[in-house]
Amino acid sequence: MENNDGRKILLGLSHDELKAVVRDLGMPSFTAGQILKWLYQQHVLSIDEMTNISKTNRERLKEHFVVGAMAPIDSQHSSDGTIKYLFPVCCHGMTTNGTERFVETVFIPDGERATLCVSSQVGCKMNCLFCQTGKQGFEGNLTAGDILNQIYALPERERLTNIVFMGQGEPMDNLDAVLRATEILTAEWGYAWSPRRITVSSVGIKNKLKRFLDESECHVAISMHSPLPEQRRKLMPAEGQMPIAEVVALLRQYDFSHQRRCSFEYICFGGLNDTPLYGREIVSLLQGLDCRVNLIRFHEIPGVDLPGSDEKRMEALRDYLTAHGVFTTIRASRGQDIFAACGLLSTDKKLRIKN
Repeated sequence: MENNDGRKILLGLSHDELKAVVRDLGMPSFTAGQILKWLYQQHVLSIDEMTNISKTNRERLKEHFVVGAMAPIDSQHSSDGTIKYLFPVCCHGMTTNGTERFVETVFIPDGERATLCVSSQVGCKMNCLFCQTGKQGFEGNLTAGDILNQIYALPERERLTNIVFMGQGEPMDNLDAVLRATEILTAEWGYAWSPRRITVSSVGIKNKLKRFLDESECHVAISMHSPLPEQRRKLMPAEGQMPIAEVVALLRQYDFSHQRRCSFEYICFGGLNDTPLYGREIVSLLQGLDCRVNLIRFHEIPGVDLPGSDEKRMEALRDYLTAHGVFTTIRASRGQDIFAACGLLSTDKKLRIKN
C-alpha cells in the first residue's frame, strides 16, 4: 500500500516481505530483522529512528518507504474510562478514489485488563438490523497495516492485554488482512503475543470461517443473536449464506477443550429472543460443544424498532443456560455515553463532516 507521496508503507509487512524489500534495495539480508524490531518492538514513527541501520541504507529505504503510522485524529472519553478513537486509514476498495476514510477503535480498561476493540473494514456489508455500522454501508477493506495501526499508534498501547476484532466490519470478509495482522501480532519476529490474547468475531461466512479456524489459533466469537433460522435471517442477512446450524456443525470439528476458546455473542431483545423458548433452543443447538455464551444488552439505534431486554430477563436466560451446561455471562456495557458500546460504532457522520 502507498501513502500520498507514492512511497510504500512498512507497517503490516511480514518477515519474508521485508527480506524481499532489503534484497531489492541491495541491503544486507540482516537489515530485514533490524527493521522488524524497529517496527514491532520499538514502534518507531520514522525510518530515521532506525539508528542501527547505516545512514546510506536509511536514505535508500526512505526513497521508497515510510513507516506508515497514523495517529488518531479524534477521541471521546466515557465516564466509565472507555476511550473511543477515530483513526485515518489507507483502505482498499474505497468508494471514491482519494477520499479520506476513518474507522473507530475502542480502548476498554478494566482493572489490570485492558482490551482494544479494533475494526477490520470501513462500514460493513452484513447489514445486521441492530448494528449502526451496517447502516453506514460498506466503504472499503482495511489493509493489515490499517488494522495494526490501531494498536501501533494507540496512546495506551503499552497497557493492552487483549485485542478483539469486534469493531467496524466483518473480519471474515477481509480475511487475508486479518490473518496477516494476527500473524504479525503473534509471530516471534512480530509482537510475540499469545494467540489466546486475541479474539476474532464473525457472523459466519462459508469457507472463510473454516479457513480462519485452520490457519489461526486465535479465539473465535460467533454472532448468534437468535438460534431460530428464520428470525436470525431477519436480524442478520448472513444467515442465508451460512446458517447458524452450519456454523455450529463446523465448530464441532475443532477442539475447544483446552486453551483456545469458542464463544457466541447474543444481543438480547426484550420479548423477542430472551424468553424460555430461546433458552431451550440455544441449549439444543450448542449441546456438547465446548463454548460459552455472552449475553449483551441491546443499545437502541435510530430507525430500528427493536426493544431492549431488561436485567431480570437476561439473568433468567443466563441462569437457565448455565444450569443446562452452557456457561453464560452477561457482558458489562461499556462506553454507551460516547456511542462506543456494541453495535454503535459508525464513522458515517464524521465522514460527512470531513468530506
